[in-house]
Amino acid sequence: MSGFAEHYLNLEVLAQYGPGILGGLWVTIGVAATTVVLGIGFGLLLAVLMAARIRLLRWPILAWIETFRTLPQLAVIIFVYFGLPYAGLTISPFWATAGALGAVLSAFAAEIFRSAIQALPSGQWDAAAALGLRFRTTFFLVILPQAVRLAIPLLTNRAIAIIKGTALGTAVSLPEILGRAQSAMAIAANPSPLTLAAALYLVLFLPLVIASRWLEASRVVPR
Repeated sequence: MSGFAEHYLNLEVLAQYGPGILGGLWVTIGVAATTVVLGIGFGLLLAVLMAARIRLLRWPILAWIETFRTLPQLAVIIFVYFGLPYAGLTISPFWATAGALGAVLSAFAAEIFRSAIQALPSGQWDAAAALGLRFRTTFFLVILPQAVRLAIPLLTNRAIAIIKGTALGTAVSLPEILGRAQSAMAIAANPSPLTLAAALYLVLFLPLVIASRWLEASRVVPR
C-alpha cells in the first residue's frame, strides 16, 4: 500500500506540480465552453437550414454532417492545427482544439435537432395553419421551441462525450489538464500528476453527467 501511495499519491510531487496542473483546469473549461457554444449554435443553424428545404444547401450540409460524424476527433484536431497553415491559416492550439471539437459537435447537434423537429406531431403544423400562421412564424414560434426542449437530454449527453475530447488537445500542445500532467509526470518520473489529472476530470465532468441523468428523468422530454 505504501508503494502505491509513493507512486500514485506522492504528496511531494503533487505539491510541486499541482498548481501547474490546476492551471490547466481553466484551459480545459475554456475549450469545453467554447466547443459547446460553437457546436450547438452551428448545429442549430444547420438544422434550421435543413428544415427550410433550400435545395442548394442540402448536399453541402449533409456532407458536413456525415464527414464530422465519421472522422475521429483526434484526426480533425490534427488536420485543423497542422493542415490549415498550408492554406495560409495558422490557428492556436486553443482554437484548433475548440474549433475541431465544435465542428464534430455541430454535426451531431444538427442531427439531434433535425430528429427532434421531425418527431413533433404533424398536428402542430396543422393547428398553426388553421390559425393563419405562416411557415416562418410557425417554425420559429411553435415548432423550434418544442424541438429544442425535446433535444436537450440527447444533446447534453453528446456534448459531454465530445468535450471530454479536450484531452486530445495534448496532440497539438494545448496546455490543458492532461498535457500538463503528462509533462509533470515525465519530469518527476512519477505518475502522481496523472492521479491529480484524473481527479480534476471527475470534478469537472461528474456534475455534468449527473445533470444529464436528471434531464433524462425530468419533464424536459414530453410524456
